[in-house]
Amino acid sequence: MSDVRTRAGRGSPRRLTKGRLVGLDRSGPEPAETRRGQPLRPLTIPNLIGYARVVGIPVFLYLAFESGDGRSVAAALLYAAIAGGDYIDGLVARVTGQYSRMGAILDPVVDRLTILSGVVVCWHFELLPRWALAALVARELVTVTLAQIGLRRGLDVEVNWLGRIGVWLVMTAIFFALAIDTWVSTALLLIGLAALLLATVLYVRTGFGDARPIAR
Repeated sequence: MSDVRTRAGRGSPRRLTKGRLVGLDRSGPEPAETRRGQPLRPLTIPNLIGYARVVGIPVFLYLAFESGDGRSVAAALLYAAIAGGDYIDGLVARVTGQYSRMGAILDPVVDRLTILSGVVVCWHFELLPRWALAALVARELVTVTLAQIGLRRGLDVEVNWLGRIGVWLVMTAIFFALAIDTWVSTALLLIGLAALLLATVLYVRTGFGDARPIAR
C-alpha cells in the first residue's frame, strides 16, 4: 500500500502510506480539490456514502421513537452505521483519490446532524443527562458560528484531533445509550464533551490564525 500515491496539492503526488490510509497521518498539504473555490464534484463515491448517511437519519429517528422507550437494537445499529459512514467515506476518498469540495462541506454537516438526531432521542427519553446534552448542543451552535465567521473571512478552519476524538466519543455514547442501560454511555458522553469543548478553545486560539482547508 505504501507505493500508492494520491494528490496532495496542485499536481504534486503524495504517498498513501498505511498511516494516511487509516486516517492517522494528517500531515502535509491538504488535497487541492477540497479547498475553497474548487468545483463541488457532488457525484463521487465518498459523497454518495454521505448522501446515504443523510437518508438514514430520518429512518433512525422513526425507529427510535417507535420503540417506546428510545432503546431499539435496530435504531442503535442504524445509528452506528450512519456514524461509521464518516470513517468509511473518508477511507474511500483516500483509496480512490476522489476528494471534493462537496465532501469537505458535507462531512461536518452530516456529522452534526447525526449527533443532533441522537441528542433529540436521548433528550426525549432521558437516556443521557439532559444538562450534558444541552451543553453539547450549545457547543455545536458555537462551532457553527465560528465556521460562519471563518467563511466570511474566506477561511476554512481545520478540524483538530481533539474535535475528531470528541465526536467519536459522543457518537459512541449515544449508541450505547440507545442499545443498553449502562453508566458507560454517560461516562463517554462527558469525556467526549470535555474533548469537544477543549477543541473549540483550540479553534478560537489557532484556527483563525493558521487556517487551512478541511480535509476528508
